[in-house]
Amino acid sequence: MFGAELSIVDYFTEQNIELFLECFRSLGPLPGILLTFLKSFIPPLPTIIIVGANAAIYGMWLGFIYSWIGLVTGSLLTFLIIRRAAGAAIIQRWAGKSKVQKAMVWARKNGFSFVFLLSMLPIGPFVVINMAAGLTRMPVFSFAAAVTLGKGVMVFCVSYIGTHLSDFVDQPAKFLGVALFIAASLWLNKKLQAYFTALASA
Repeated sequence: MFGAELSIVDYFTEQNIELFLECFRSLGPLPGILLTFLKSFIPPLPTIIIVGANAAIYGMWLGFIYSWIGLVTGSLLTFLIIRRAAGAAIIQRWAGKSKVQKAMVWARKNGFSFVFLLSMLPIGPFVVINMAAGLTRMPVFSFAAAVTLGKGVMVFCVSYIGTHLSDFVDQPAKFLGVALFIAASLWLNKKLQAYFTALASA
C-alpha cells in the first residue's frame, strides 16, 4: 500500500502542521510547544516548517514564544538525560561514533560557543549537539544560557521572515532589523563566553 511506504515524517508538511494546530487550537499553546519540543527527540522533523506554522497560526510573537519554549525545553531535557546517563553502555557505544567524537572535541574546547552558534542554525544535527554537550558534562547553566540565546535568535528570524515574507519584496530594508538582532546576540555571546571562560579558570 502507498500509505504504508510513507514514514511519519512525510506527514509533517506545512499544510498538515497548520491543520493540526488549527484543530487543537482550543488547547492553547500546548500543540505549538509540543511540536517543537518533539524536534529534540525526532531529528528529521522540519524545524523551519514547524516554527513557520506556529507563527502563521498563533501570530508572530506568540508563535515565537511557543516555538522557543518547545525547542529550549526539549534541548535541555535531552542534555540532562545524557549528562546523567553518560556512563551507560548504550550511551558509550553511541559516543564512540566518529561524528559524535568530533562534536565532543569541539564541545570540550569551545563549550558555550559550540552550543550557541550551532543552536542559531535552523538546520543541523541538534540532537548530536545536545548529547555531545551532555557527554562532556558541560555546566548546566552554561548550556541553558547558550541554547536559550541561540534558539531565540533562530526562532525569531524564522518567525519574523515567515510572517513578513511579502513585506521584504517591497521593503528590503526590513532585513536590517533581523541583522541588528543577530549582531546584538553575537556581541552578547562574546561577553558570556568571556565570563564562562574566566569562571572555569578561576
